[in-house]
Amino acid sequence: MSMATPQDTLSFAKKFSHYKDFYIRHNELIFSKLGLGTFNLEPYKEENYLFHYVESVKEAIKSGINLIDTASNYRYGQSEKEIGIALKELEDEVKREELIICSKGGFIQLDFPFPTNPYTWIEENILQKNLATPEDIELDQHCMSPDFLEFSCKKSLENVGIKSFDIYYLHNPEMQYMRLGEKEFYKQIEKVFTRFERLASEGYFKYYGVAVWNGFTSQTGELLSLEKLVKIAQKVGGSNHRFKYIQTPFNMAKTNIYTQETQSVAGQSCTLLQAAHRLGIGVISSSSLLQMKLFKKSFSPESGVVLDSTMTLESDVQLALQFVRSTPGLISSLFGSIVPLHVKQNIEISKIKSVPRAKYDLLYRL
Repeated sequence: MSMATPQDTLSFAKKFSHYKDFYIRHNELIFSKLGLGTFNLEPYKEENYLFHYVESVKEAIKSGINLIDTASNYRYGQSEKEIGIALKELEDEVKREELIICSKGGFIQLDFPFPTNPYTWIEENILQKNLATPEDIELDQHCMSPDFLEFSCKKSLENVGIKSFDIYYLHNPEMQYMRLGEKEFYKQIEKVFTRFERLASEGYFKYYGVAVWNGFTSQTGELLSLEKLVKIAQKVGGSNHRFKYIQTPFNMAKTNIYTQETQSVAGQSCTLLQAAHRLGIGVISSSSLLQMKLFKKSFSPESGVVLDSTMTLESDVQLALQFVRSTPGLISSLFGSIVPLHVKQNIEISKIKSVPRAKYDLLYRL
């Protein structure tokens, strides 16, 4: 096998049976409630290539995290390649089938080192190879033609050095919503999902999804309907379609997927998490620490008591992860770290249970 399996992800979780409420089952796979992300701001900056994620990925897996997330454009493919190095170095300790590995396509990944002329790179590597037309490319950086996305997926698999992803996301499609307009946008989504169903059947990934920034909660004209996306998946893939996951930001400062009714299912307004539950879609949250912007001032003592009444946790970072990990309706929450020690410290939340629903909801009254 070259994908995560129910039996192997369960075996992985059993290695950490002393952890409290740290694993969850979805689509028969066992997910760790924290996942490691590999995004870093401003990939063109040279300092983003002076560090690597290899040791952090290894530490995460050794510490009980089996969800590893990346994207084709993260540091122009370097993050994917570093995950591959880590997996290679751990191959005697962990099976590929124990891990849930995800990537995304949609942004033009370019190459590292950064090409002298990115426009020439796009012309030679995308346009001349008929992967897309100039009209398919938004802001010189985003493309969701089916041929480009297939190319991007295969390139990502090559970078990571695996045969298949467990989840492959269409990355930030809302970037093209305003340009295309609602009708043409969903026509394009249908083309993408048709190709994704084929790629899933051919074994390039087990499931596919949509990863957004503001797409499911936007109030500026780029709001995506999860119900419409599911209906498109049903149209092109039938009742056994492989559109099973979405990824969206959620943290202590950005809570609208839990608090705001931005979606509608069967004519009833609801939050994104409620919509996902009703439609059978799994939700994985990103930006759990808001690129560390959450910690400009300390959390209130009241929040600390609600999140950790045992006073076990030692930092606001741990409390922030305890918050997302406890959110009803989330499968797993991603955080990023290039420091193995920080990864190990974050896993300390496994020493305590997640916050019960009734108690968790008190946080929104503080």
